[in-house]
Amino acid sequence: MADTSQKELHIKNMVCPRCITVVRNTLEDIGLNVLEVELGMALVDTEGELPSEIIDERLKGHGFELIYKKDQQLIEQIKKVLIQYVQELEESEQSPKLSDYLPDRLHQNYSSLSSLFSENEQITIEKYVIHLKIERVKELLSYGDMTLSEIAYQLNYSSVAYLSNQFKQITGMSVTDYKKARDSFRKPLDGIKE
Repeated sequence: MADTSQKELHIKNMVCPRCITVVRNTLEDIGLNVLEVELGMALVDTEGELPSEIIDERLKGHGFELIYKKDQQLIEQIKKVLIQYVQELEESEQSPKLSDYLPDRLHQNYSSLSSLFSENEQITIEKYVIHLKIERVKELLSYGDMTLSEIAYQLNYSSVAYLSNQFKQITGMSVTDYKKARDSFRKPLDGIKE
């Protein structure tokens, strides 16, 4: 009987539950025994050599790719935690401090995480979070169920004016102009850059 081993695959651009499903299905289609999949990572049970080139090629067909370097793996973990941070902003009355939240989840100091992220992504962690929040604002606006005031409250903005100013700064248009536009101008979360 062949020796069975587990291999952790680090995967770039996984940002939502649908990404988990696509990655799981892709790996299973290749013939891998998938033990676990979460944002940014899949654990597979392998026998013998893992076909990395085939895995990478198939994942790229869906907008993902394998990450081999430790720094890139950490950056993907940072992105995953930042997406969770924005989600938690909506679920909690009091927003956690980002400089505490990130180190608590990744067990590294904030300044080194921030430096690594900025060097590799050409955007600061703080600006990345702002972009994530603005994408969430766009999503909530597109539903038409909430007022801007309710959205500002849900995402822990101090005021509607602050949200409106930040929205215009990031998108180049006012919230009113955005709502009037036919295009949603939304970005996928894995496409956020400065």
